[in-house]
Amino acid sequence: MIRAAVVGLGWWGQKIVADLEGSAEVEVVLGVDVDPGARERVGARGLRTAPTLDDALADDTVEAVVLCSPHRFHAEQIEAAAATGRHVFCEKPLATSGEEARRAIAAVEAARVQLGIGHERRFEPAVVRLRERCAAGELGTPLVVEGNFSQDKFLSLPPDNWRLSAELAPVGPLSATGIHLVDLAIAVLGRPVEVWARLGTLATSFENGDTLTVTIGFEGGRTAVITAILTTPFVGRFTVLGSQGWSEIRDRSHPESPTGWDVTTVLRGDQPSTTFAPPHPSVRENVESFARAAAGGEAYPVSYAEMLANVDTFEAITRSARTGRLEAVRQA
Repeated sequence: MIRAAVVGLGWWGQKIVADLEGSAEVEVVLGVDVDPGARERVGARGLRTAPTLDDALADDTVEAVVLCSPHRFHAEQIEAAAATGRHVFCEKPLATSGEEARRAIAAVEAARVQLGIGHERRFEPAVVRLRERCAAGELGTPLVVEGNFSQDKFLSLPPDNWRLSAELAPVGPLSATGIHLVDLAIAVLGRPVEVWARLGTLATSFENGDTLTVTIGFEGGRTAVITAILTTPFVGRFTVLGSQGWSEIRDRSHPESPTGWDVTTVLRGDQPSTTFAPPHPSVRENVESFARAAAGGEAYPVSYAEMLANVDTFEAITRSARTGRLEAVRQA
């Protein structure tokens, strides 16, 4: 059992606290937020609270921190936590620039603590199975990844919410949802080398955009095409098209409250096959996997190289959305 503080008690921080109730591997012992109202909401669940990360790092009962704070603070908070010997689980994106991500990863490596990342979609059973099929060559050579992760949850947010800020959450559809698909594309296709992005504010007044389409070029000539929209009712799908077949995962509901996934696969010469993957607590499994790695158990399944590739791609997409040009992804 590892004892953790959840830092940032907004929508997702409260979900993390709720999802970890009853976990045999992670005990949330402290909730941290500058907002008294947010502290009061989790305090009603019987959880101790504090206003700052410094309070958590001064608390001897805290062995790890789970960061659900705005993206721009992640790197410095990871460095601060690592300096005190705390393990760190950080919600996506890890950082908003490759330079920040490199500093954060260097800090956890120097402190010999574990870093985890909030890419829970890797832990969905349908995604695990699809990656196994790709690794085994069942689809032939993976050629193209297509994905769409859109939602309209942010329409109810007040205009001053940090998730709608061009400074705190640049390229809103990317940092909200699209970054998960970037991660899955990296898991299947490897390291990106270039991106072209188009960002628009077409149906809202969000200052960081509501409609994003990204084309990502990978080493070896493979490609991913990703769409993320913040005004369309929820739709989620992830498809790998290979030289011998293809497979598509369709979400039945938002991953916040999963109700399962429909998986359609077509192999050359065979009829289409559709199966159902039942609901699975992927958010909780991700944090528990991090905790096991922090305790010296099995290796955490998202490598630091993959985390860095994701942030380098995030940074390149942000540049491309601003310039409208093809932008190179920084290489390690």
